[in-house]
Amino acid sequence: MTKRLLILIVAGYCLVPGALAQQGSSAAAPTPEEPPEEGIPVTDPLVISRCGTCHTKDAKGNLTRISWERSTPEGWEEAIKRMVRLNGLTITPSEARAVVKYLATDHGLAPEEAKPVMYMPEHRLVDETSIPNDTVHDTCTNCHALGRALSWRRTKADWRLLANMHSFLYAQADNIFRRGSGAFPSVQGPRVERAGAAPAVEPANPATSQREPLDVAIDFLAKAAPLHTTEWAAWRARMRPPKLAGRWLVSANLPGHGRYYGEMVIDAGAAADEFSTRIDLRSVKDGSALTRSGNGLVYAGYSWRGRSTAAAKGATAPDGIAPEMREALWFDPNQNEAQGRWYWGAYQEFGFDVKLVRASADPAVMGVDVTSLKTGSTGVKLRLIGANFPAKVVVSDLDLGSGVTVARVVSSNPGEIVAEVNVAADAVRGKRDVAFERSIVPNAIAVYDRVDYIKVTPEAGLAHLGSDVHPKGYQQFEAIGYNRGADGNPHTSDDVELGPIDVDWSVEEFQSVYGDDDKGFIGQLSPTALFTPASDGPNPERKFSRNNYGDVWVVATSKTEKEKDGRPMTGKAYLVVTVPTYIKWDQPEVEK
Repeated sequence: MTKRLLILIVAGYCLVPGALAQQGSSAAAPTPEEPPEEGIPVTDPLVISRCGTCHTKDAKGNLTRISWERSTPEGWEEAIKRMVRLNGLTITPSEARAVVKYLATDHGLAPEEAKPVMYMPEHRLVDETSIPNDTVHDTCTNCHALGRALSWRRTKADWRLLANMHSFLYAQADNIFRRGSGAFPSVQGPRVERAGAAPAVEPANPATSQREPLDVAIDFLAKAAPLHTTEWAAWRARMRPPKLAGRWLVSANLPGHGRYYGEMVIDAGAAADEFSTRIDLRSVKDGSALTRSGNGLVYAGYSWRGRSTAAAKGATAPDGIAPEMREALWFDPNQNEAQGRWYWGAYQEFGFDVKLVRASADPAVMGVDVTSLKTGSTGVKLRLIGANFPAKVVVSDLDLGSGVTVARVVSSNPGEIVAEVNVAADAVRGKRDVAFERSIVPNAIAVYDRVDYIKVTPEAGLAHLGSDVHPKGYQQFEAIGYNRGADGNPHTSDDVELGPIDVDWSVEEFQSVYGDDDKGFIGQLSPTALFTPASDGPNPERKFSRNNYGDVWVVATSKTEKEKDGRPMTGKAYLVVTVPTYIKWDQPEVEK
């Protein structure tokens, strides 16, 4: 995430809903220059009953606006809430859930369309690399993430109707949409190239390059997120009820706490797309157990939303594992694996990164207790964690890739194998698979000769001050070591991630103004890199009695690794500490 994007978040600009709005009785008719597109008929009687009063039905069964849009469960839920707030829709909670379930399935996204924007329901703070150019950036992401828009699929005509809704509801939107408005002049800055960005959509011809920003953005959205796609057509044909009941192996990582392994038992619920769950995990770091139970609902055959509660009361520390977590998972269409996030916190800032694999009677490796092995090391103890391991394991059952030799098997039981390994001095640097018989964990261990640099994650963090009535928003950091990779040059695409390394943590001033004094007021960084923000102000001890907001560097200093000149190796991340979120525009609840 760039500093510029963080500034926009901190400034508190509008959170514009990226969903449908009924503009009176206007239909999703195309603009005159565009040929009409076929809509997606609405067949559910409840949707027709509750939505058909305003969204009129045509001879083909299309409802205006709705039949020319597709979205995620969160998108449709936000749309329904806005209909209630602004357009007088009367609907019960049970009816609303049924409407969301139908629309998110029959007017939803294909798995391939939803996966790139899963960071939205997972509530991840990410640096979006799908923004094609500054025009689209300024038109759409001054107020919300581009993922909010790309969570929808619309006709070009409907994208324009959405823009009309923005202009009507949000006074600043029309200024942003039109060239030369001077919107947000303090943060416009020079044009920059973004790594991984798609090609710009502005025409190269100077005679046509002065189009309105809105027109450029609509052209991009109509091409990047059209209503009709081959992915959706294929998924509508092959969509089937989720058959997820059974035992699943879980590997999970919680920043600041490390990795957990265990299982999740999924039982069928009252409906074909509803389930109950039992979760048992154990920490690799300290062996602590985590037991939970919960419920989940699957939309469109693959998109899991759920929540779980702890069997026992969790820790009271800010980063303690919460009694209740929400779940957003993307199940592969093969229904044998899934990935996503279990999250909690007032700002959804804490969360497990989760991977699930369907269990079988065969032995299975889930992971290992170390992330890297240094060349030339011998007698290194390695724990393979998994399920259904046999009582007797021999050296030939294990394979850790070229240059890594299993010297002996120390012990084994159904859930764990402990082995001693040697790493050749000339072993090729890079990732290694870990295999037990036919079970493989790809890229499980990195082989390296030295740590070349440290990267602090997230590279740009965000924390919120608290108050008597508003909760604090925390930020957890980690220090990750990297090797330069095969090309011999650091900070290139082939660099090898080595996992967390042992560091000392500190905070340094980010000099953004003369006399900067943010470091002394914004909060505290713990030895485990959890940043706890201060309370908000105004603070009479600060110049001009300012609030306790600010921006700083978070610095990790290695305890063992050195630079070429002998100085301790360091890495740093940028942290913005801003005011509480005083107004929450919408809180999706589809995971209930």
